[in-house]
Amino acid sequence: MGYESIRLQHDGAVATLTLARPDKLNSFTAAMHVEIRDALDKIQNGGDARSLLITGEGRGFCAGQDLGDPAFPMWPDGDVGEALERDYNPLVLRLRALPIPVICAVNGVAAGAGANIALACDIVLAARSAKFIQAFCKIGLVPDSGGTLTLTRLAGEARAKGMAMLGEGVSAEQALDWGMIWQVCDDDTLMDEARALAMRLAHMPTRALGLVKGAIHAAPTNDMAAQLELEADYQRQAANSADYGEGVNAFLEKRKPVFTGK
Repeated sequence: MGYESIRLQHDGAVATLTLARPDKLNSFTAAMHVEIRDALDKIQNGGDARSLLITGEGRGFCAGQDLGDPAFPMWPDGDVGEALERDYNPLVLRLRALPIPVICAVNGVAAGAGANIALACDIVLAARSAKFIQAFCKIGLVPDSGGTLTLTRLAGEARAKGMAMLGEGVSAEQALDWGMIWQVCDDDTLMDEARALAMRLAHMPTRALGLVKGAIHAAPTNDMAAQLELEADYQRQAANSADYGEGVNAFLEKRKPVFTGK
């Protein structure tokens, strides 16, 4: 499948998915979602990628939904919920379920669904000039793409309500202070730092990292007993991996481990 609104590149074990509609601030269309689904299929089924880096082309990361997309049911008689169920909800769940680390490099404004897709990734780096905006209230809508859950967990209820009800931009530095993202980078070093991090993660025991994701995602809805049981199950799976054997042998032999993600 040829892509018109995204780019998919591979550098060794790192796959990079770039939103590539810079003239529209990389806003989503139905066609773009189709391309992203195809790209994620290739990443997950190809077997070579051990980390995924997501970013945007141009001066912004993603402005959310393109309201000019003919396929988007913008008017009150259209079913916006259907568009969420078809495109955005599966994307958020897919990113969270990918068994490899997902890094997001927010290179500019991340608004609406663009902000919430970024926050659905595992580790978020943002350029110093980036802003996160819950813009939904400005057109009479509700935050979607998991934003009401993600923001509440990361920033707390008071901040989540303030962002969602006021629609004011939150700077990268403030997002870092609130626990929404991992790191702020200078604009001219963002992509170098994001690629280096993606490469570092790709050479780690990624099967174990995938289990880490699953355990952390399950934690908010588990009590301690259930979480302990889940940890024991995941630890069994990790201990049966080739990477665990390599890690132990490398420790005993006082050498650097060579992990394969298996």
